[in-house]
Amino acid sequence: MTEIADTDNPLQGRDRDGETPPAARVRGEPLREFPRDLYIPPDALEVFLDAFEGPLDLLLYLIRRQNLDVVDIPIAAITRQYMDYVDLMKGLRLELAAEYLVMAAVLAEIKSRMLLPRPPTVHDDEHDPRAELVWRLQEYERYKAAGQNLDAWPRTGRDVFPAVVEAPDVDTPRCEPEVALRELLVALAEVMTRAEMFSHHHVQKEALSVRARMSETLSRLDSHRFTAFTELLHAEEGRAGVVVGFLAMLELIKGALVEVVQSEPLAPIYVRARA
Repeated sequence: MTEIADTDNPLQGRDRDGETPPAARVRGEPLREFPRDLYIPPDALEVFLDAFEGPLDLLLYLIRRQNLDVVDIPIAAITRQYMDYVDLMKGLRLELAAEYLVMAAVLAEIKSRMLLPRPPTVHDDEHDPRAELVWRLQEYERYKAAGQNLDAWPRTGRDVFPAVVEAPDVDTPRCEPEVALRELLVALAEVMTRAEMFSHHHVQKEALSVRARMSETLSRLDSHRFTAFTELLHAEEGRAGVVVGFLAMLELIKGALVEVVQSEPLAPIYVRARA
């Protein structure tokens, strides 16, 4: 990297030590005298004030510089200015992209189509050769404005820089909490209460069966002899056994498989199988 000193500034005639400052610095080393055989070409330094990103950008620049209406473009004047810029690019020996030449051909085509006579029945707004170009310019201007708005937002690394600071290692002693016995008991009670909420009720199949009791009752009955109703119930099986025996008896009566006899109200009930 070479830094050129400003020799035209009178304030830089001497440095703080009273010595003449170097005219330039080459790789950090001061250079107080230029080489006698140093040759600088006339076109070594070129400054481009306007940089265009494509033919549409150049067209939009030419239109906006003259405060022209995009919808009503003077094709002849714009084409002439566009070709002047293309000739300038050729004269500066710049690498001319093919899209610039394509746009020049499009402008020439539009100009020739506008010079051709049109039927009187066709309106001016219809079949306008500039319509497609105007639409492309409007779309490009819209996207270019959107890009400029996005570029104006703060950007990390350009406008704002995140601060990165490493936290120092701090050895903080950990104090053990003081827990009383009452607090432990309260916590245990809460855990037991939550555990009961997640308990499940399991329904198990009973060992007693109504159908099995019906078969057993029929095997104990006889069609020629009556049997007391109380003898058919098993009190030793508890309430469940008595209920199952009673349900079995009702099912047998419903199916007309047994005969029930009672001589008078509140008298004993007798049962026998049907023939």
